[in-house]
Amino acid sequence: MPKSTVFAGPAPVLPGAKPTPIPGMTPIVSELFGYGLWVLVIAGGCAVGYGVLKLASADKSRSGGGASEPFKWMGGGILAILISSVLISVLNGIAA
Repeated sequence: MPKSTVFAGPAPVLPGAKPTPIPGMTPIVSELFGYGLWVLVIAGGCAVGYGVLKLASADKSRSGGGASEPFKWMGGGILAILISSVLISVLNGIAA
């Protein structure tokens, strides 16, 4: 019979931030920088969602105008996700 595992509680919402320690900076600053990048990923996702919402509710007639604004929100959100994801992978790759 397999052993049962003990439930240790709920999983953390964000993964652990373990960037490379920068000389001269306290560990708190490095950890906050790592979590800041995860917050940037979440903010990018919210921007993409807001762009989709604006696109769905936009006046798409010829006189409506402003139909490119939702694409600006979605593009900015995707760019924020890409940049912060690259920085997270670089920091975690260096720290590993």
